[in-house]
Amino acid sequence: MALRFSEICIDAHDPTTLGAWWASALGWHSETDADGDVRLSPPPGSGPPWLFLAVPEGKTVKNRLHLDFTPDDQQAEVDRLIGLGATPVDIGQGEQSWVVLADPEGNEFCILAPD
Repeated sequence: MALRFSEICIDAHDPTTLGAWWASALGWHSETDADGDVRLSPPPGSGPPWLFLAVPEGKTVKNRLHLDFTPDDQQAEVDRLIGLGATPVDIGQGEQSWVVLADPEGNEFCILAPD
């Protein structure tokens, strides 16, 4: 039996707002279905779509899974994302080459130093 990676599902208190934030951050197209779920479609070859699903509760603990992004210019990307509404997060990482940020609902992700 073979598995195919189909999509990344992200629970959200407000999938419309969070999906729009990530669409802006990534530059991806978004669509909202009749159920209120928001799907982000990446450019071809850029990975699976992201699906934001409504849940009643907010995030309360550190993510068990997070996303890493490698930009051409780490500081410029960190500044851009903070300008869009991301917040710097200290999860005990100490002094590292990556920067931990959180999206508007508190989901942590990392901006790595360029290769």
